[in-house]
Amino acid sequence: MATETIFSKIIRKELPSDMLYQDDLVTAFRDINPALPTHILIVPNEHIPTSSDVTDAHEAAMGRMHTVARKLAEEEGIAKDGYRLIINCGEHGRQEVMHIHMHLLGGSDVGPMIVRKKPA
Repeated sequence: MATETIFSKIIRKELPSDMLYQDDLVTAFRDINPALPTHILIVPNEHIPTSSDVTDAHEAAMGRMHTVARKLAEEEGIAKDGYRLIINCGEHGRQEVMHIHMHLLGGSDVGPMIVRKKPA
């Protein structure tokens, strides 16, 4: 059995979510702790822990994550002004759930991509 995550349970509808999209490859739902007015998570239905675990066999799901992000950005009314897509990877990338997922963020200025640290 694959590693179980909270996202696995959301995909199987064993946990409630504000699901916006689901097909045979990916599921999208609103983040329960949104950072911006629009904060949607897009996850592959197959458990893939991190970006470092993506293989050629996952290309369809990874591509679908992007096309679903575009579709949802249009539906949410944020496509014209712009939005940010983020995939964190591993501990230093601040990945919190070890099931690869894309954050679709928008609805206001998303701010700088990173805050640069001052040299010691």
